[in-house]
Amino acid sequence: MTRSTRYPLEIRERAVRMVFEHEPEHPSQWATIRSVSSKFGMSAETLRSWVRQTERDEGRRPGLTTTEREQLKALERENRELRRANEILKSASAFFAAELDRRQSRRSPTSTETRPGSGSSRSAGTCRSPRRPTTTPRPGRPRPEHCETRS
Repeated sequence: MTRSTRYPLEIRERAVRMVFEHEPEHPSQWATIRSVSSKFGMSAETLRSWVRQTERDEGRRPGLTTTEREQLKALERENRELRRANEILKSASAFFAAELDRRQSRRSPTSTETRPGSGSSRSAGTCRSPRRPTTTPRPGRPRPEHCETRS
């Protein structure tokens, strides 16, 4: 996502190149920048920032180059997205942990008997229940210890 600039890239490159070409004719780089910027109709500060960035890109001045700056922005953006995703996962984990705790606290941990109507339909015919079993147990299948047979 690049921002729109007031000056086209060709004008920017030409103005910076003119500053480097005409620098020996002026007492300082700032005087050169002011002279060239007035010819192009831009502020001297705009041209100065372009010249400084070009000097960094060419290795004449210390600092981040344009590609390093773009990479840094991309990494910072990725880092923000990962932190946001991590926060979402943490809150979802806390939510589901609380839901699990709530469900477990509903069950009474001391009761081992099955409640009427609970459990699987497979055990309905073999376990003790206030209702009459609807199925008969299969022969040769062992019964669980907590179940009784009805006669």
